[in-house]
Amino acid sequence: MPKICVMLVEDQGMVRGALASLLNAEADIEVHLQAANGREALRMMLKEPPDVLVTDIEMPEMTGLELAAAVREAGLKTRVVMLTTFARAGYLRRAMESGVLGYLLKDRPAAELADAVRRVHRGLRVIDPDLAAEAWGSEVDPLTERERQILLRAGEGRTTAEVARELGLSEGTVRNYLSEAMSKLGAVNRIDAARMARAKGWL
Repeated sequence: MPKICVMLVEDQGMVRGALASLLNAEADIEVHLQAANGREALRMMLKEPPDVLVTDIEMPEMTGLELAAAVREAGLKTRVVMLTTFARAGYLRRAMESGVLGYLLKDRPAAELADAVRRVHRGLRVIDPDLAAEAWGSEVDPLTERERQILLRAGEGRTTAEVARELGLSEGTVRNYLSEAMSKLGAVNRIDAARMARAKGWL
Protein backbone atom coordinates (compact mmCIF):
# COMPACT_ATOMS: atom_id res chain seq x y z
CA MET A 1 0.00 0.00 0.00
CA PRO A 2 1.51 3.39 -0.98
CA LYS A 3 2.52 5.73 1.82
CA ILE A 4 0.84 9.09 2.43
CA CYS A 5 3.24 11.69 1.00
CA VAL A 6 3.57 14.63 3.39
CA MET A 7 5.15 18.06 3.07
CA LEU A 8 6.23 19.68 6.33
CA VAL A 9 6.57 23.47 6.57
CA GLU A 10 8.02 24.95 9.77
CA ASP A 11 10.48 27.83 10.13
CA GLN A 12 12.20 26.42 13.23
CA GLY A 13 14.65 23.79 12.03
CA MET A 14 14.75 21.79 15.27
CA VAL A 15 10.95 21.59 15.47
CA ARG A 16 10.73 20.66 11.79
CA GLY A 17 13.25 17.85 12.28
CA ALA A 18 11.41 16.49 15.31
CA LEU A 19 8.07 16.51 13.48
CA ALA A 20 9.61 14.81 10.45
CA SER A 21 11.08 12.06 12.65
CA LEU A 22 7.74 11.60 14.38
CA LEU A 23 5.81 11.20 11.13
CA ASN A 24 8.45 9.09 9.39
CA ALA A 25 8.24 6.59 12.27
CA GLU A 26 4.72 5.72 11.05
CA ALA A 27 4.59 2.79 8.62
CA ASP A 28 2.10 4.46 6.29
CA ILE A 29 3.45 8.07 6.25
CA GLU A 30 6.52 9.57 4.58
CA VAL A 31 7.72 13.17 4.90
CA HIS A 32 8.82 13.62 1.32
CA LEU A 33 9.29 17.40 1.26
CA GLN A 34 10.31 20.02 3.84
CA ALA A 35 10.46 23.82 3.73
CA ALA A 36 11.24 26.66 6.13
CA ASN A 37 8.62 29.13 4.88
CA GLY A 38 5.45 29.31 2.83
CA ARG A 39 6.96 30.85 -0.27
CA GLU A 40 9.61 28.13 -0.56
CA ALA A 41 6.94 25.49 0.10
CA LEU A 42 4.63 26.78 -2.63
CA ARG A 43 7.43 26.68 -5.22
CA MET A 44 8.16 23.06 -4.34
CA MET A 45 4.50 22.04 -4.23
CA LEU A 46 3.72 23.42 -7.67
CA LYS A 47 6.36 21.04 -9.04
CA GLU A 48 5.54 18.05 -6.83
CA PRO A 49 2.24 18.29 -4.92
CA PRO A 50 2.14 16.14 -1.75
CA ASP A 51 -0.92 14.29 -0.51
CA VAL A 52 -1.00 16.26 2.74
CA LEU A 53 0.60 19.56 3.74
CA VAL A 54 1.38 20.04 7.44
CA THR A 55 2.23 23.68 8.06
CA ASP A 56 2.86 26.12 10.87
CA ILE A 57 0.91 29.39 10.74
CA GLU A 58 3.33 32.14 11.75
CA MET A 59 6.32 32.02 9.38
CA PRO A 60 8.40 34.59 7.50
CA GLU A 61 7.75 35.53 3.84
CA MET A 62 4.38 33.74 3.59
CA THR A 63 2.25 32.57 6.52
CA GLY A 64 0.65 29.15 6.71
CA LEU A 65 -2.75 30.77 6.14
CA GLU A 66 -1.50 32.52 3.00
CA LEU A 67 0.04 29.24 1.85
CA ALA A 68 -3.24 27.36 2.35
CA ALA A 69 -5.07 30.01 0.32
CA ALA A 70 -2.43 29.77 -2.44
CA VAL A 71 -2.77 25.96 -2.54
CA ARG A 72 -6.49 26.34 -3.04
CA GLU A 73 -6.10 29.03 -5.72
CA ALA A 74 -3.59 26.84 -7.60
CA GLY A 75 -6.14 24.02 -7.73
CA LEU A 76 -3.84 21.53 -6.01
CA LYS A 77 -5.47 18.40 -4.56
CA THR A 78 -3.19 18.60 -1.50
CA ARG A 79 -5.09 18.55 1.79
CA VAL A 80 -3.92 20.87 4.54
CA VAL A 81 -3.30 20.47 8.27
CA MET A 82 -2.45 23.59 10.32
CA LEU A 83 -0.17 22.96 13.28
CA THR A 84 0.24 25.92 15.62
CA THR A 85 0.95 27.06 19.17
CA PHE A 86 -1.80 29.68 18.90
CA ALA A 87 -5.31 28.85 20.11
CA ARG A 88 -6.77 31.88 18.37
CA ALA A 89 -10.31 31.65 17.08
CA GLY A 90 -9.60 34.11 14.28
CA TYR A 91 -6.86 31.87 12.89
CA LEU A 92 -9.19 28.88 12.85
CA ARG A 93 -11.95 30.80 11.07
CA ARG A 94 -9.52 31.99 8.38
CA ALA A 95 -8.08 28.49 8.03
CA MET A 96 -11.54 27.02 7.45
CA GLU A 97 -12.29 29.71 4.87
CA SER A 98 -9.09 28.69 3.04
CA GLY A 99 -10.24 25.06 2.80
CA VAL A 100 -8.03 23.70 5.59
CA LEU A 101 -9.24 20.31 6.85
CA GLY A 102 -7.06 19.92 9.93
CA TYR A 103 -6.21 22.34 12.74
CA LEU A 104 -4.11 21.09 15.67
CA LEU A 105 -2.31 22.79 18.53
CA LYS A 106 1.33 21.86 19.06
CA ASP A 107 0.72 20.93 22.69
CA ARG A 108 -1.51 17.99 21.73
CA PRO A 109 -0.14 14.42 22.13
CA ALA A 110 2.24 13.46 19.31
CA ALA A 111 0.11 10.51 18.16
CA GLU A 112 -2.72 12.89 17.28
CA LEU A 113 -0.69 14.44 14.43
CA ALA A 114 -0.21 11.15 12.59
CA ASP A 115 -3.88 10.31 13.12
CA ALA A 116 -4.87 13.74 11.79
CA VAL A 117 -2.73 13.23 8.66
CA ARG A 118 -4.50 9.92 7.96
CA ARG A 119 -7.97 11.34 8.52
CA VAL A 120 -7.36 14.49 6.47
CA HIS A 121 -5.90 12.35 3.69
CA ARG A 122 -9.27 10.55 3.59
CA GLY A 123 -11.05 13.89 3.28
CA LEU A 124 -12.18 14.11 6.90
CA ARG A 125 -12.01 17.26 9.03
CA VAL A 126 -9.92 17.24 12.22
CA ILE A 127 -10.40 20.27 14.49
CA ASP A 128 -9.77 20.67 18.21
CA PRO A 129 -13.39 20.64 19.48
CA ASP A 130 -12.91 23.26 22.21
CA LEU A 131 -11.27 25.66 19.78
CA ALA A 132 -13.96 25.05 17.16
CA ALA A 133 -16.71 25.95 19.63
CA GLU A 134 -14.86 29.10 20.63
CA ALA A 135 -14.25 30.11 17.00
CA TRP A 136 -17.86 30.07 15.92
CA GLY A 137 -18.87 32.14 18.94
CA SER A 138 -16.11 34.72 18.43
CA GLU A 139 -16.05 38.13 16.80
CA VAL A 140 -16.12 38.23 13.02
CA ASP A 141 -12.89 39.50 11.43
CA PRO A 142 -13.66 43.02 10.13
CA LEU A 143 -10.50 43.35 8.02
CA THR A 144 -10.37 42.93 4.26
CA GLU A 145 -7.56 40.82 2.79
CA ARG A 146 -5.76 43.96 1.55
CA GLU A 147 -6.04 45.67 4.93
CA ARG A 148 -4.65 42.52 6.52
CA GLN A 149 -1.68 42.39 4.10
CA ILE A 150 -0.81 46.02 4.77
CA LEU A 151 -1.33 45.89 8.54
CA LEU A 152 0.79 42.76 8.82
CA ARG A 153 3.73 44.48 7.12
CA ALA A 154 3.26 47.75 8.99
CA GLY A 155 3.21 45.83 12.27
CA GLU A 156 6.59 44.30 11.34
CA GLY A 157 8.02 47.85 11.17
CA ARG A 158 7.99 48.49 7.43
CA THR A 159 7.48 52.11 6.37
CA THR A 160 4.56 53.24 4.22
CA ALA A 161 6.93 53.56 1.25
CA GLU A 162 8.27 50.02 1.75
CA VAL A 163 4.77 48.53 2.01
CA ALA A 164 3.67 50.45 -1.09
CA ARG A 165 6.67 49.16 -3.09
CA GLU A 166 6.20 45.57 -1.95
CA LEU A 167 2.48 45.47 -2.81
CA GLY A 168 2.59 47.66 -5.92
CA LEU A 169 0.41 50.40 -4.45
CA SER A 170 0.75 54.16 -4.00
CA GLU A 171 1.75 55.47 -0.59
CA GLY A 172 -1.58 57.33 -0.35
CA THR A 173 -3.48 54.10 -0.94
CA VAL A 174 -1.47 52.34 1.76
CA ARG A 175 -2.21 55.16 4.22
CA ASN A 176 -5.91 54.95 3.40
CA TYR A 177 -6.00 51.21 4.04
CA LEU A 178 -4.11 51.64 7.32
CA SER A 179 -6.49 54.40 8.41
CA GLU A 180 -9.50 52.21 7.63
CA ALA A 181 -8.03 49.23 9.53
CA MET A 182 -7.20 51.41 12.56
CA SER A 183 -10.73 52.82 12.52
CA LYS A 184 -12.31 49.35 12.43
CA LEU A 185 -10.18 48.19 15.35
CA GLY A 186 -10.39 51.39 17.39
CA ALA A 187 -6.59 51.57 17.43
CA VAL A 188 -4.52 54.70 18.08
CA ASN A 189 -1.79 53.85 15.56
CA ARG A 190 -0.69 51.17 13.10
CA ILE A 191 1.43 49.27 15.65
CA ASP A 192 -1.48 49.18 18.09
CA ALA A 193 -3.80 48.03 15.30
CA ALA A 194 -1.43 45.22 14.30
CA ARG A 195 -1.07 44.12 17.93
CA MET A 196 -4.84 44.03 18.44
CA ALA A 197 -5.50 42.16 15.20
CA ARG A 198 -2.75 39.61 15.89
CA ALA A 199 -4.11 38.92 19.39
CA LYS A 200 -7.47 37.99 17.84
CA GLY A 201 -5.88 35.84 15.12
CA TRP A 202 -6.84 38.25 12.33
CA LEU A 203 -3.24 38.68 11.08
